[in-house]
Amino acid sequence: MPRYLKVDRQLKADGSFFTEADVEAQNALLDALQKIRPAAAMGEEMSDAEQKEQWDKGKAGLWSIDPIDGTSNFFNGLPYFAISVAFMEQGRGVVGVIYNPVTNEMFYASKGGGAFLNGIALPIKKYVPTLKSATANVDLKRLDRKLAAQVAAYPPYASQRNYGACALEWCYTAAGYFDLYLHGGQKPWDYAAGSLILEEAGGNMCGFDQDDYWAGSPWKRSVIAALDPGLFAQWRDWVRENR
Repeated sequence: MPRYLKVDRQLKADGSFFTEADVEAQNALLDALQKIRPAAAMGEEMSDAEQKEQWDKGKAGLWSIDPIDGTSNFFNGLPYFAISVAFMEQGRGVVGVIYNPVTNEMFYASKGGGAFLNGIALPIKKYVPTLKSATANVDLKRLDRKLAAQVAAYPPYASQRNYGACALEWCYTAAGYFDLYLHGGQKPWDYAAGSLILEEAGGNMCGFDQDDYWAGSPWKRSVIAALDPGLFAQWRDWVRENR
């Protein structure tokens, strides 16, 4: 946190940013997590080759780390970023923790053990709106042109947000702060902890082309999600019809 708004940024080959805070946080987590449970470990700030090597080594157990999810927010002084850590088995999170240091919000879940925010069971908000009155978190940047245009011009919901941190988007959907969630493609550190937290909160999720969220490539996973099953079905159908 002392580096918040004060750190120099650097550009990665894929066009995203990173800072020395990302790298140092990742190194600290890699070291600490091995003391909890020795296993393969993959961080967002590793090279592509290192990430895929750790993924292949970690089928039986893998730490997945995003040291600062929302790096652009972090260096621009926007208070919406988080640390995301998950332990994965067979490509799925079994323990997940996401922490927003600005708000002191700690979201966490274990497989079959429920999901929580600072000790309070999720979801927090349990009111179910209609699709027309819902609030959606939509990442327009990663949608194909047709769907992005439809969402922008003819949204089926009342209000839209996107703050630029996948981990918190999952958590806020699990808490019920967002009614709907849409993202065009995430990597393991984006979804490893958050998808488990949403699932354990009773949420529903699928991909653009398959009802099984876990089908397809783990390196670009699309997300259609909502807490309420009825609202989820309407949202899923609308997205697929407008792609």
